Amino acid sequence: MRPIDLAREHGLSAQAIRNYDDARVLPPTERTATGYRRYTPLHAQALRAFLALRGGHSHQQAVAIMRATNRGDTESAYELIDTAHVALLAERETRTEVAKALNALSTTKPPATQGHPLTVGELARRLGVHPATLRTWETHGILRPARDRATGYREYSPECVRDAEIARQLRQGDYPLPRIAQFLDSLREAGGTDALRVFLESWQARLTTRGRNLLAGAAQLDCYLTLLDQTRRSSGTE
Repeated sequence: MRPIDLAREHGLSAQAIRNYDDARVLPPTERTATGYRRYTPLHAQALRAFLALRGGHSHQQAVAIMRATNRGDTESAYELIDTAHVALLAERETRTEVAKALNALSTTKPPATQGHPLTVGELARRLGVHPATLRTWETHGILRPARDRATGYREYSPECVRDAEIARQLRQGDYPLPRIAQFLDSLREAGGTDALRVFLESWQARLTTRGRNLLAGAAQLDCYLTLLDQTRRSSGTE
């Protein structure tokens, strides 16, 4: 098989195949007497596995998994895969926690007149974060504290405290600050319920897609490992 033969199946270029070969995503390649690369069904399955792994892992992680597999270090490959599943599980748990907290907001009106405004230090202690973190969130539009007219100090109202608690939970799920700010803007404008529903559904869909992609990548990698074992046995390298 030529590079173009592998490329056609996936709509890639022949140069992309050569690049993957040079990156050791594919197993070692034999060359003809004239120097042309010669691929086999083993290389074709390696390419399928790599492209499938990219769907659930990052490009860099998929490369690392294939490199480990091709050098016979399957334990390292399994560890990388396990790490991705652990991270996905952690995000699922975070999403569940956020859903519980935000669902409460959809049925409970924020206590606008209850409690006194918190200072930056009080809110930081309540959330377990550094005061500088709160100022960073303010810079990104996540928090909108008022200012004491006499002292100029920040004052965090109950609504602002609520937003800070939401931000903390979303940051635990590795959500970037701009997305948190966008969500809170939508929550304020929609009064909570609509933004909450759309946000949680979108998050769940993303988790489901990634979980399915991880399964697809594992299935293709399993096929590759089976073919790799057969090839090594037939060549007497095991």
